[in-house]
Amino acid sequence: MNPVQLAVAALITAAVGALGGLGGAILLVPVLVLSGLSAREAAPLGLISVAAGSLAAAPHQLRMHLVNHRLGVSTEIVGSAAALVGALASGVIGQSLLAVMLGVVAILAALVGAGRKGIRNLPDPLLTVGDVGEHAGSLSGVYQLEQHEFVEYRARRVPVGLLGMAFAGFVAGLSGVSGGFIRTPTTSEVMHVPVKVAAATTTFTVGVTSAMALLIYEAQGRIVVSDAALVAAAALVGGSIGVRLQALLPPPRVRRVLSVVLVVIGVLLIVRNR
Repeated sequence: MNPVQLAVAALITAAVGALGGLGGAILLVPVLVLSGLSAREAAPLGLISVAAGSLAAAPHQLRMHLVNHRLGVSTEIVGSAAALVGALASGVIGQSLLAVMLGVVAILAALVGAGRKGIRNLPDPLLTVGDVGEHAGSLSGVYQLEQHEFVEYRARRVPVGLLGMAFAGFVAGLSGVSGGFIRTPTTSEVMHVPVKVAAATTTFTVGVTSAMALLIYEAQGRIVVSDAALVAAAALVGGSIGVRLQALLPPPRVRRVLSVVLVVIGVLLIVRNR
């Protein structure tokens, strides 16, 4: 894959990943592997795409008060530690096995994305725009659902949720894809945090997980600086585009299309590396 193709792939996957809420790396890494790059070489580029996409989405999500910082820090500690373990393990796993595992991850991401649920917490008519934001000292807060609708939430079943974050971090470090497709549903379905807050908090913090794993990849000599810079720049642009388009397109439809693409990619990876 030449530099132009790499930049285009990073830009498009970052934009589509932001639309579907799964992160661009879940598409970029399999695409790079299918184009002939080894899984060991593709993984660092995927994590760089994740970090850049997180940076691109942060300003919009912070303005909307969708990020719960306390929840993000609590889950990120576990996820980052697991990412280090996954990155170390990726250095000793064979290329064929890693590619097959990547295919399985892509199919799991497709199933999670297609099966994501709707609204659990209903708007409270007593809440106003002045209540929007996270509550100090607790894993709770209020977010704006529609123009005049505000929803209060509180994270539940935190210990079980942290186990899910550990698994997501391990997958991110091992394969180079964002663990967001695990973290967001875990935060939403296990911890009962509204999906908009869950997705925003995951996107905001997942760059830290990527940075931790990238430290190991750099120590292993697996990062090509020129390719990394190209992917980072393209993913910044793609992530910005995706965040803006997210408000215009219906997320369920985007996630369904993205799920079909992920299944195709996952099957191809598994068949080619049996």
